[in-house]
Amino acid sequence: MLPSADAPLLPVPLAPLRRTGRRLRRTRNFIFLKDVAALACTAFGGPSAHLAMMFRLLVEKRRYLSAAELLELQALCALLPGPTSTQTVTVIGYRLGGPNLAYLTLLVWITPATLLMTLAGLTLSHLDAARVGALVQFVQPVAVGFVAFSAYRIGEKVIQTKTAVALVVASAMLAYFFQLPWVLPVLLLAGGAVTTARYRKHAIETDKKPLQVEWANFGLWLGILLGAALLGHYTHWLPVRLFENFYRNGSLVFGGGQVLAPLLFAEFVEFKHYLTAPEFLSGLGVVQLMPGPNFSIAAYIGALAMRPAGAGPAGQVLGALVGTAGIFLPGTFLIFFVLRFWERLRQYRIVKASLEGINAVSAGLVCAATLLLYHPLPDRLLALPWHWHVGPVGAVPLNPLLVGTTFLLLLWERVPAVVLVGVALAAGALAG
Repeated sequence: MLPSADAPLLPVPLAPLRRTGRRLRRTRNFIFLKDVAALACTAFGGPSAHLAMMFRLLVEKRRYLSAAELLELQALCALLPGPTSTQTVTVIGYRLGGPNLAYLTLLVWITPATLLMTLAGLTLSHLDAARVGALVQFVQPVAVGFVAFSAYRIGEKVIQTKTAVALVVASAMLAYFFQLPWVLPVLLLAGGAVTTARYRKHAIETDKKPLQVEWANFGLWLGILLGAALLGHYTHWLPVRLFENFYRNGSLVFGGGQVLAPLLFAEFVEFKHYLTAPEFLSGLGVVQLMPGPNFSIAAYIGALAMRPAGAGPAGQVLGALVGTAGIFLPGTFLIFFVLRFWERLRQYRIVKASLEGINAVSAGLVCAATLLLYHPLPDRLLALPWHWHVGPVGAVPLNPLLVGTTFLLLLWERVPAVVLVGVALAAGALAG
């Protein structure tokens, strides 16, 4: 029997709805962490390739955020010291589930690479770098294919005006010809400045919230920096001094792992003599072959730096943990500090206008990264069967073929990225 129109409405119990909402959030957070774990185990090739795989999995497949939002966050992280890829994926976790999910995201993202580099530090004398190189020989061109596809997709999303086209071309050329650590933040700021003049085209937000800066995370970053420096000066316990060394370097480095490497070489090889130059270069070569963040080399250096203390494998593991915490925490604290007022800052028309230029420059940087990552690939030829010969041509360049095939398969959208990386690893194992 249907209730009459005059019958009072029964109150809807809110507790079951809240429980259902919490369960849905927990399920979504779990799926997100699983996606981050998949990225951490398959994202070879450095920050540009990481961005390409984030774009494919987190934007196109899962739709955790839009392409413009991903570029905006990546550009924001690139303006701060620290590991850009790590900061970007951590910020996505923060936006989805707050600080708790963000710290879990950070942990899941860095764990595979950190474990592998710790193992490399513990087994240095038994590590066959040539065998590892043979295993991942086909992963590198596949990673370039990911970056090329990312450049194509990002260009589709952010290039809407002639100004954006000009910024993409100019930033790509400048980043390609001037490979200096300060070029990246300067180009991003310059791109934002170019489109700032068009701020009047953006609508005025009438309900803007006042800008409030929360200084807690900045104070945490600065307090640990000063506290570690004091402890490192007055104590001789090596783990404390190592933490201070890594935390200081992680707080001051702009430009990613390629800029961090010479700083750590000067600190731990030339000045502290914790490692020899061949040991450091071996670790630098190995970290290029690992998935995940290149900053994980800190675990390798921390493990080897503990050898003079005579603490054995347990002490070396402690050194790896100290190095990992020291190198990743500064960038995390700083991005949390900026992110808390970024949403209110971007309400202003000038900031909105600048994002158009920043996104266009980001697209140009990805285009430049495609070329820069391709150049170091060795020349390989694939011999053709005799009945496939076309005149004098009996072989084709293998790396361009792999890059192009990866691009087309990604465009087809039927083959998961993890399958492409797995096939490349299997081919390297068979060929090696």
